[in-house]
Amino acid sequence: MNKKLSNAQIRTNNKKIVLQCIKNHQPISRAEIAEKVHFSKPTVSLLVDELVRENWVHEKGIGESSSQGGRRPIHLYFNEKAAYVIGVDIGGTKVKTVISDLGGKIICSSSFATKKHLNYELLKQIHKEVHEMIQRNQIDKGLILGMGVGVPGITETKTGVVVEAPSLKWVRYPFLKEAERFFPFPVFVDNDVNVAVLGEQWLGRAKNKENVLFIAVGTGIGSGIIIHDQLYRGSSHAAGELGYMVTDKNDMKNEFKPIFHRYGYLESVAGGKAIGRKFTLLVQQNKNHPLYKEAAETELTGEQAFTLAKTGDPFALSVVEEAIEHLAYGIINSATLLNPEVVILDGGVMQSADFILPRLKGIVHHYLPSSVEIAQSQLGENAGVLGAVSLFLREYDSILK
Repeated sequence: MNKKLSNAQIRTNNKKIVLQCIKNHQPISRAEIAEKVHFSKPTVSLLVDELVRENWVHEKGIGESSSQGGRRPIHLYFNEKAAYVIGVDIGGTKVKTVISDLGGKIICSSSFATKKHLNYELLKQIHKEVHEMIQRNQIDKGLILGMGVGVPGITETKTGVVVEAPSLKWVRYPFLKEAERFFPFPVFVDNDVNVAVLGEQWLGRAKNKENVLFIAVGTGIGSGIIIHDQLYRGSSHAAGELGYMVTDKNDMKNEFKPIFHRYGYLESVAGGKAIGRKFTLLVQQNKNHPLYKEAAETELTGEQAFTLAKTGDPFALSVVEEAIEHLAYGIINSATLLNPEVVILDGGVMQSADFILPRLKGIVHHYLPSSVEIAQSQLGENAGVLGAVSLFLREYDSILK
């Protein structure tokens, strides 16, 4: 009995290897697969026939004839339409949900305001959105493999417990246990920035790269880290908390106060909220500034600071350039330690990427011991949802793994 189980497991693993080879090298022939994975041609042929019957692979067209002539091989393609995966990006202000095919093509999407459905209503609303998308797009429920989710907080991926997500008011929230009440299929959850870096590696700026640093710069600053093609989570699932990095020891000595309770130093000097607050204080000291009246009544935004900095406003320039310097120091320290192939930047602050990136690169490349590519996110607002799909496909113990 044990021998039969062992043989079945070996066969399943071999099918996974063949399918992965087809996904990575399509279009590809049976003979080319045998050469790449070092299986015999008859073994590959049998496994491919099974994959074709199960609809994971389809045959299409004919390839080039060999130099010796003879019959031209049939090309094999991974069937990206064989099943679907749900991707969810839970943010502090918005929850976005998509249904995607296995190649990352978004079939449909929906979103709703987070604050309207906090606590135990959140998963109920996600379930409602998913049900409506399935009905509206006439998707076969049986073809949905499962769901991946990104949440804005430290998450224990094995237990599915969100340790802390301040913007959602979650502390030790049993996310997966609650998800089981609404969804009949497997669900995987992780920190939102970890999920986003998976999306960028799968379909974005970090495609075909094995060492990646993804930094989200918004009100807070966090990062996702991939080392040797593996997501690095750290000993307590808290790796990548770049916002806590200290980039000015003298400032720390002067009774440093974070921008929000329990926020770190870097996000308190280079995050969007911090930029807006510092800009407001400077404008309040200059009655001739065009935004003086507004600054006296309400806090200005980081977006306003960048807009005016582009026009040469000296107050705005001093604030945003200082913030860019701090962010650059954080990147220098992180990249020196991790030696990534690419550093990808995303988040609300990066809406001013045209202003930020040239200045950022100038500082980073001046100090960094080895060169690194620095770029804006390619997937943008879809990095989270597509990363959630990628998370599912990585974690799901199926033929796709």
